Amino acid sequence: MTKLYVGNLPYSTTADDLNQLFADYGPVVSSTIISDKATGRSKGFGFVELEDDSKAQDAIAKLNGTDFSGRPLNINVARPMREDR
Repeated sequence: MTKLYVGNLPYSTTADDLNQLFADYGPVVSSTIISDKATGRSKGFGFVELEDDSKAQDAIAKLNGTDFSGRPLNINVARPMREDR
């Protein structure tokens, strides 16, 4: 299983939107939009977990830099969360 970082999202993007975007690349295990704790507003990025590692790499290759609702997506393998956050 591979967790992908998906950045430069429009603030109106939902987890369902991410599911639809990545559905062509295999089963989506989970999708999350990160929100500001104080305002509840999207921070413009999220995470998607795909079941198949090779399909996740395919998704990165094909979707990174593509236009999504007027914004070029920034997609790569998610880094582990740091302890100081």
